[in-house]
Amino acid sequence: MKLPRHLAIQNGHLYINGQDCVALAEKYGTPLYVTSEDRVVEQFENYKKALGARYPKVQVLYAAKANGNLALLRALAQRGAGADVFSSGELHLALDAGMEPGRLLFNGSSKTPGDLKLAVEKSIRVTVDSLDELHQLDAAAKAAGKTTEISFRVNPALTVPTHPKIATGLATSKFGIPHKDIPGAYREALGCKNIMPVGLHCHIGSQILDIEPFARATEVMVRIAKDLTSMGIQLKFIDLGGGLGIPYRHDTDPYLTPEDYAARVVPIFKEGIEACGITPELWVEPGRSLVADSTVLLTRVNSVKSAHKRFANVDAGFNLLIRPAMYDAYHEVIAANKADSEPTTDYTVTGPICESGDLLATERKLPELAAGDIIAVLDAGAYGFAMSSQYNSRPRCPEVLIRGSDVALMRRGETLSDITATMERPPWQK
Repeated sequence: MKLPRHLAIQNGHLYINGQDCVALAEKYGTPLYVTSEDRVVEQFENYKKALGARYPKVQVLYAAKANGNLALLRALAQRGAGADVFSSGELHLALDAGMEPGRLLFNGSSKTPGDLKLAVEKSIRVTVDSLDELHQLDAAAKAAGKTTEISFRVNPALTVPTHPKIATGLATSKFGIPHKDIPGAYREALGCKNIMPVGLHCHIGSQILDIEPFARATEVMVRIAKDLTSMGIQLKFIDLGGGLGIPYRHDTDPYLTPEDYAARVVPIFKEGIEACGITPELWVEPGRSLVADSTVLLTRVNSVKSAHKRFANVDAGFNLLIRPAMYDAYHEVIAANKADSEPTTDYTVTGPICESGDLLATERKLPELAAGDIIAVLDAGAYGFAMSSQYNSRPRCPEVLIRGSDVALMRRGETLSDITATMERPPWQK
């Protein structure tokens, strides 16, 4: 199996960033998320370099929904990253991490009055998803005596090769305003006294392993930019969103890089804005491609069982990594303590959750397993812990961060007390 360079097999064990996964599992317990900060930073710098070499005004906004750990946000903030935030919680995290308000964009199709009020208060640009939201935001800005800069989210009506649950640019998607209605939306924004339209935004989906949909979306965006410029809109930025996928199937999926993305998209962008006579900033919002392969989920085998197939029952389930259950997603798995042993047996790796769909990997060739072995689930850094839960009243696991030779917790494991910490006893039960 091909491994990214921050993963290696040494002395029969899987290593991440030079650290023995088996030793980490022994020290911190399992289940355990382990992340290479160095890999996240490397991928961020790859985006900056690839885009910046082709256009001088670039801003990389990390899609905070992919992995909202404050330690990762800090590491990116220290290198000049902004963030695409989708809630008041993500906004607070980005600001706490030290990200500048001018490098944040508040997205979302169903923002609450509290979300809009906070965005105004903190001087955060907002991507507006409907005319109803536009007028609510205008009212919030008026009440605060401020003017709020906005973009509208464009629905480009593009079909993309990804799971339908994460295809966000379809004509039938809940996200954005149909591209044909965008000029009218900006005209309405110009009539709002406390709103200043300065940007244009789209996002077509996630885990896309083909560059062409991004090229088509860029063509749509620069055509709209020309219409808006002719209306007198002065665009400060055009945000092309994120969505670049990763090769979850290491030996067969295509591996698209930020360089591949920039080489195809930036020429279209530049030609389009030159036709408009404008030089807005180019914004992008990578998430998965920054953090997914930075992380492994380590889980211990509780038992093995032969039934209609061979099962390896482990201590992590879809409470910690829901992607296989939710999207039929594929993650490579490695026996971390037998990493150089011959894979001889088909195993289905199953979690401890009381659901038949609690499967992390189905019928994978692994060495002969026994209770106590450590399984590493690869590419777990995006939408792993971020989508975790306490289902079956299971405390969520710790997260460890590695930078160079340093290793530290970036989130402690929850306890049984954490499960009940927010619960209240109704007065009639006292």
